[in-house]
Amino acid sequence: MTTTPHPGPGFAEDEDDGRDGQGGRGARGGRDERERGRPTAPPRAPSPSPRPPHRTRPHRVRTALTRALPVAPATVLLVLFLAGPIAYCAYIAFTDLQLTGQASSSFVGLENFRTAFGDDAFLNAVWLTLVFTVVSSLIGQNTLGLTLALLMRRASKPVRTVVGGIVVTAWVLPEVVAGFLLYAFFRREGTLNAVLDWLHLPSQNWLYTLPVLAVSFANVWRGTAFSMLVYSAALGEIPQEVTEAAEVDGASGRRRLWHITLPMIRRSIGTNLMLNTLQTLSVFGLIWVMTRGGPGDRSQTLPLFMYEQAFQKSMIGYGTAVALLLLVVGSLFSLVYLRLLRTEV
Repeated sequence: MTTTPHPGPGFAEDEDDGRDGQGGRGARGGRDERERGRPTAPPRAPSPSPRPPHRTRPHRVRTALTRALPVAPATVLLVLFLAGPIAYCAYIAFTDLQLTGQASSSFVGLENFRTAFGDDAFLNAVWLTLVFTVVSSLIGQNTLGLTLALLMRRASKPVRTVVGGIVVTAWVLPEVVAGFLLYAFFRREGTLNAVLDWLHLPSQNWLYTLPVLAVSFANVWRGTAFSMLVYSAALGEIPQEVTEAAEVDGASGRRRLWHITLPMIRRSIGTNLMLNTLQTLSVFGLIWVMTRGGPGDRSQTLPLFMYEQAFQKSMIGYGTAVALLLLVVGSLFSLVYLRLLRTEV
């Protein structure tokens, strides 16, 4: 007799699990469908960050004082020794103050400035100052410094060392010492005429015939090192790839200089021109040692004219007015250069 096998307990459990699994999946599926049909809630807005604590006025004052405390000594020194004397000189320029022969001074307004613009000696000093500045600074120091910087980039290391040492030595010499050296070079029995006589060329008294050009050359000799150092640093910042690409494209040396080198160092050129111009406008000792403004007034620039009026003729008010005009001229030059520097390449 054939017997039907009775399913064991494992088989029953498997059936139950299958039914439970199918039922569970069906229940979950219905629940998922109902949840998908429900509208979703909008996302919650992020909670605002806590506002910083309100700082009271005494706290802000203490913070400002704490930040200003480290620079307070320098500010006091600048006010006492820079802004104070400038303000006092500006006041004296509107008075008739004299060194001797006057018990008290009085306010005269713009009289000193009207006297200056009506004085032929002052107008001659203004003209000579412009000539001296343009020849020795804008043309001489700037051009020669750039030329030396370009040549020294191609020179060997020994040549760069020797030339750089000679040029920098002239720059670090005191102004009075440089003036005596150039006086010995240009005087009638000086080095320049000795060389010209040896070459059988005509000689002359350069400090008498061409005094402005002589002092301009002296200022070029003394101040070219600064321009050379500025331009050497600027040329070192030009990427070598740009120059090599222009050379591969067939650009000549002149075109590379005009279209690549000069535009890329334009800001250094402007800075150098501004600093050289301000320094040249205030040159006194070099010209005083070489010519004392002579012969006559043929090399008398504004600093020497101011010194003559204030200390030799004892007219402190008039001399200070000339100094104030010189300060205005320097400020105008600075504004022009800063305007040029503000424009990007």
